[in-house]
Amino acid sequence: MDVQQDVQQDELAGRLRALQELSGLGIRALARDTGLSSSSLSRYLSGQTVPPWPAVVALCRLVKRDPRPLRPLWERSSNPLPAPPKASRQVQPRPRNDLPRDVPDFTGRAGRLADLLAAVDSHRLVAIDGMAGVGKTCLAVHAAHRLAADYPDAQLYVDLHGFTEGREPMDPDSALRMLLGALDVPSERVPQEGLEQLAACWRAELAGRRAVVVLDNAADADQVRPLLPGAGPSVVLITSRNRLLGLDEVPPVSLDVLSPEESAELLTRASGADARLSRDPDSAAEVLRLCGHLPLALRLAAARLRHRPGWTVGVLAERLSQGAGEFDAAFAMSVRQLDRAQARLFRLLGLLPGGTFDEYVVAALADLPLGSARAMLEDLLDAHLVQQPTADRYRLHDLVHQHARRACAEQDSQADRERALGRFLDYYVHAAAAADAAMPVLAPGRTPSAGRRPAELPQFADKNKALAWLAAEYENMIAAFETAAAVGADVHVCELPRFLRAYFARRCGTTHLNYLFERSLAAAQRLGDPLQLAEAHSDLGFARYNAGRMAEAAAAYEAAERQGDTRSAAELAIRRGYLSWDEGNVEEPLELFRQAAQLYEEADCPTGAAHAAASEAWSLLQLGHRDQAAQRAREVLDIPHADPAWPPTLTARITLGVAIAAEAPDEATAHLHGALALAREDGHMNNEAWCLNCLGVALRQMGRYEEALASHREAFALLDELFEDHWKIRFLNAYAETCRLAGLPDEALRLHRQALELAPKLGYRHEEALAHQGIATLLDETDPTTAAEHRAASESIPGRL
Repeated sequence: MDVQQDVQQDELAGRLRALQELSGLGIRALARDTGLSSSSLSRYLSGQTVPPWPAVVALCRLVKRDPRPLRPLWERSSNPLPAPPKASRQVQPRPRNDLPRDVPDFTGRAGRLADLLAAVDSHRLVAIDGMAGVGKTCLAVHAAHRLAADYPDAQLYVDLHGFTEGREPMDPDSALRMLLGALDVPSERVPQEGLEQLAACWRAELAGRRAVVVLDNAADADQVRPLLPGAGPSVVLITSRNRLLGLDEVPPVSLDVLSPEESAELLTRASGADARLSRDPDSAAEVLRLCGHLPLALRLAAARLRHRPGWTVGVLAERLSQGAGEFDAAFAMSVRQLDRAQARLFRLLGLLPGGTFDEYVVAALADLPLGSARAMLEDLLDAHLVQQPTADRYRLHDLVHQHARRACAEQDSQADRERALGRFLDYYVHAAAAADAAMPVLAPGRTPSAGRRPAELPQFADKNKALAWLAAEYENMIAAFETAAAVGADVHVCELPRFLRAYFARRCGTTHLNYLFERSLAAAQRLGDPLQLAEAHSDLGFARYNAGRMAEAAAAYEAAERQGDTRSAAELAIRRGYLSWDEGNVEEPLELFRQAAQLYEEADCPTGAAHAAASEAWSLLQLGHRDQAAQRAREVLDIPHADPAWPPTLTARITLGVAIAAEAPDEATAHLHGALALAREDGHMNNEAWCLNCLGVALRQMGRYEEALASHREAFALLDELFEDHWKIRFLNAYAETCRLAGLPDEALRLHRQALELAPKLGYRHEEALAHQGIATLLDETDPTTAAEHRAASESIPGRL
């Protein structure tokens, strides 16, 4: 330990002694109330040993103090491994900016803008309310762009769809997950269940950032309340057609229609300062009246004038007067100017769920070549019937969406609407499959059987491009799933979630995946197709397993065994192998992994066979067959693959590093550090923790105990940020064994006991047996009777080593 680290360790001990003084407790009482051993606590308080982070957290919680300010000091004191590189997903090279483009002809609203900015200064929150089409979103986005320089960490936008026809308002749970994803918060840090926990996570993430967030189109106060920030400098701008009376802490800014002067200025600017307006002021005034002084209607009217050089302003007023009212007048007039193909496309856009969309889904929806769809979207953009919030995405204003939806219902036959909706659903299944193939977890996904493959699909150069597309389209895909369920498109309901597994593994956690696969199973049962049933049961088991619901996973896997083909049987064998290991059946997994490899070979799926081989190598290592494990791992590493972080490669590197640690320490650490770098670059905190823990095991085998402890500590520093205890159970016993050999018996005993507390609740029988064995070893000399009881308990667990 260097002098600087020694000073920092002394400073940390002093901070911990201050916590003890604040508690008013002696060492024994403090140990009892925190669950720590008194001998370990004495070493922590004296500065002899750096405590693990959970011990710091326990001391802080006892006296109701936030432990986070101590984290940097603890990290410097414990001298962990280097922090993740700047290229990691956990550190964004550029801040996120989701704001729609600011309109170039923003006009008027000087007083309302000043009120809004004053509310931001005083409360950091503001709610803009007003009637449809009055310009609430325009004002919020304009203000957000003005504020962006002062809030550089993120500029976020989410449409809450409070008044979007044809879809339910977005629930706060989904909105929070989208916002946390926009901040690039790893899914491992996002709570799996509970709105309060999600809201707390969101507030914690905002607390350390200067961000501006636009919550557009809110239905009511209940929808918005969980999305508000807590401590910290970030600001939130809310828009709603209703006054949000339930948010007393949020100052309101109410918008009315534009004044006559502002309306005239907007019409002039939006029309390109057309001279015809000044030549016929009476007709221009009539246009303002017919548009109801609403910004949206004025822009639509101006667009028509700009693109009709042969019209007079009087003709424009006459055409507007043929509409039903101030909303529909401008819309109907704009639609009447479209040709037949453009008008059909506009109507079909009303079938979309209401979020942003790209040209590919439009081409599929309307059964058009991609170039034609792009050209028609540009025409609709020129007519102000479509908006373009970003360079490659489009959206409809709620009122325009409502108009298009009604027009489609009135003018297109039910058969045409159903065919278009079917193409929309086909598109998202096949596009999701293409994205999934670019970022495989296990093996390339099965070719989708739902509907017809669209003529044009997005191209994904790598997994990062695929992940970005999935993030942008997530809301639409969930809407497509719900639409498919509503119209009885059961094959689509079965297959769409299957192609989202890799995305959920990176971004959305396991709760929603369980929900989707439950619905998929119900759809497969209605279909009665054996293959769909097998994969639906297997997928649900996979989701249950990843949520730590072991018994339910086992039941789902058992049901999946009764149907399926060779490839689904291979995937199921791998999944059952990992579950079987965790349940304590240490011999069976090796047989299942070998069976999976054989089945994948029969199905001509070499990537799946590689995954099975990597799993076989890992199983051999757990059984103590180090030479065989190392040989199998090397065989996997010899398989070429474009992605260096390909899961079989990662597993093989870790397995090989641990297997050869004693005989070839330099090569072993090179493999393990390589695996750690890949996991960090790939952005999986679970995999990163796994790499760190295995590095600790390897360093322990080399006798490098201090380095091993540092690696374990860093693994648990990551795990402390996760919300899934079933990941901690995988590492506790290995950490405890390192502590025992490093001369920290009290710490080892605490960790084994923590494992023994978690393992039975979660169904991890193998870890339960290891915890009993570890406790028995630690107590052999001091308490042989209790040690014998633990050893007997370990031996009573079936399948133990």
